[in-house]
Amino acid sequence: MKLEKAVKTPQSGGLRQAMAWLHTWSGLWISWLLFAIFLTGTLSVFEEPIGHWMQPEHALEEAAHASEPPAPKVADRAQRLALALDFMASAHPQADMWEIWPVQRPGQGLSAYWFQPQGGYGAADLDPLTGKEIKCAHGGVQRATQGGHHFVDFHYELHAGRIGVWIVAITTMVMLVALVSGVITHRRIFKDFFTFRPAKGQRSWLDAHNAVAVLTLPFQLMIAYTGLVFFADDYVPAPVLAQYGVDNAKKSFLADWNDVGKPARSGQPLAIPDLEPFARRAEQAIGQEIRAVVLDNPNDASMRVCMYGWNEDGELFKRISASTGRACYALASGVETAVRQPGGSDTGGAALTRNVMASLHMASFGGLPMRWLYFLCGLAGTAMMGTGAVLFLVKRRQKSLGEFGAATARVYRLVACMNIAAIAGLSIACISYLWANRLIPIGQELRAGWEVRAFFGAWLLTLAHACLRSEKRAWIEQLALLAALCLLLPLLNLLSTGDNLAAQFARGDLESAGVELCAIAFGLLAAWGARTVGTRKSAVVAKKTAPANINRSTTMENNA
Repeated sequence: MKLEKAVKTPQSGGLRQAMAWLHTWSGLWISWLLFAIFLTGTLSVFEEPIGHWMQPEHALEEAAHASEPPAPKVADRAQRLALALDFMASAHPQADMWEIWPVQRPGQGLSAYWFQPQGGYGAADLDPLTGKEIKCAHGGVQRATQGGHHFVDFHYELHAGRIGVWIVAITTMVMLVALVSGVITHRRIFKDFFTFRPAKGQRSWLDAHNAVAVLTLPFQLMIAYTGLVFFADDYVPAPVLAQYGVDNAKKSFLADWNDVGKPARSGQPLAIPDLEPFARRAEQAIGQEIRAVVLDNPNDASMRVCMYGWNEDGELFKRISASTGRACYALASGVETAVRQPGGSDTGGAALTRNVMASLHMASFGGLPMRWLYFLCGLAGTAMMGTGAVLFLVKRRQKSLGEFGAATARVYRLVACMNIAAIAGLSIACISYLWANRLIPIGQELRAGWEVRAFFGAWLLTLAHACLRSEKRAWIEQLALLAALCLLLPLLNLLSTGDNLAAQFARGDLESAGVELCAIAFGLLAAWGARTVGTRKSAVVAKKTAPANINRSTTMENNA
């Protein structure tokens, strides 16, 4: 009687084999989306420099005024506040909230913000000596763009609103499962970290995957957990509703926003008093220089002013919570209504814990060195997602597994297309977003939306390209395109704005220079990747090149 070959199941090999199966399959189905979340999250670390580069008019305007002689005098804060209040009273008297930044470092600028009737913020830069609105040198036209915030939005909501938030949450929870199961699977976790064998095919991919995983494991666990905690009120709303009720549910987590505790309008007129004495009182109460002055219900007897402090660089090296000091006053009576010390919270331990978790997730502490650390760890985590996805396909093709029966080859082909589009394709989409910023006309209607459409359009085209071309050619062509787009970005900026790296360094614009230098670095890396793939010989079926006991390698390889 002919014996049938036993079929192994995840349960037949004990805990480690079950964890290996769970790690492999849970990791595969989220690896593409998780790669996108990690890459855009990594870019979000430098949201402000990217946004600065994507609005070159600001930098060129500053450069144009750099050669001008200094102003004969500088208005003090009291004068600045008075000028900004006059501007708001004449230009936006119906706004429910006026926000004034009387001092902007490193310069001495003056800015005003307000809530627009249709929603969102309005903003204006004012002359600190006259209070008149400053128009940029380019005819007063400033290119509309989401800047680096596009990557922030995609990172946590995929530009899909609440549905996207939930998709990211589920993906993050599966990521935690993959991390824990990966740790259980790896018996030689520290040895694997110090082991890398280049040009060994599957073994090299596994070594790279293990190394970056072990290197960034604490960072990834922290990022995943803090990301979930940050949106805990969305994911687990029942405790909040039980404690505060439906009407006041947001207070528990949004108490640090200015609208919490905002008084209702009384309908009784009241002139706005001099705000400088309140600013001095606030500085004494919180021990910080005043950064922003927020006036609620202007010209009404219910007026409230909140003074926000300025976090000095040194302060965020000493504490993790990035909340600034805040002091609020009822202007009708002059009574102090609320005080929050720097790093503190208005509503106790729960909100403070959330602030700390948010700072941990967004690198709001530690200054530039911490941001670079997050950036590098984020890139390593992104590489872990990418190498894991590639390793899945390389291993199964060598072992000729047939998990899907007659459809196995087609499934593997689909996985290959998804790998290319998720890794090389998303990278092309990100750099295409920067190209769109320079190529779309400044006066284009809904311009910011067209930049985002360019991002998704480029990504979709890379998926179509990956499906139409052979796997090797698709990798080579997309990596080569990525290299070209990255390396030519400084040239595009020169042709479209007249700005260049030399001029950026000359005027001390390190943010713009940093964006272009990073693009060049990624371009060189992509060019090396295209060359490596192009010189690699085509994979040979394992049965023709390997001995029968090829599968007798490490336990991890057998079970992955």
